[in-house]
Amino acid sequence: MKTGVRLAGFGGQGIVLAGMILGKAVTLHEGANAVMTQSYGPEARGGACSADVVISRDRIDYPRVTVPDVLVLMSEEAARTYGSNTAERALVLVNEDLVKTLPGGSSLRIRRVPATGLAEKLGRVIVANIVMLGFVTAVSGIVSLESMKKAVLDSIPKGTEDLNLLALQAGYDHGLGKAEGTIPEGK
Repeated sequence: MKTGVRLAGFGGQGIVLAGMILGKAVTLHEGANAVMTQSYGPEARGGACSADVVISRDRIDYPRVTVPDVLVLMSEEAARTYGSNTAERALVLVNEDLVKTLPGGSSLRIRRVPATGLAEKLGRVIVANIVMLGFVTAVSGIVSLESMKKAVLDSIPKGTEDLNLLALQAGYDHGLGKAEGTIPEGK
């Protein structure tokens, strides 16, 4: 079975890094196959960008996500650019702090997470991507928390380990409904 994941946001949010971490988690720590491609406009920082990760236990013949099974929207522009193309019953994860336009479709399973707000509470908005990876881990079933932790630690700058692990855990806890005042949608 193949799973297509598209992470989308604006340049500077760490979208490509998040895609790389997800790919590392499933390939290096869970023994699956993954390929990642990235897309961003000429404006790069501030413009819409995406990282597509194809995950499979079998050989991957085509490296692009044509219709994502899991769509992560980290910004409003990304929602407008990438939000209209999803698989039937796709899991759509939305950074509710920055995304107001939700994709349409009655079959979509939309979950909201205050990724930016949780990152701000940790003191660094730059870890919103890691918060979202924690949320992806909790609600998608794609990868285990332990594998994701290892991949995060393999991918971040030295000296930021504690902050990034706190961010990952905050997103994970929110996804499981353990965060204060949180009730996961659709559970």
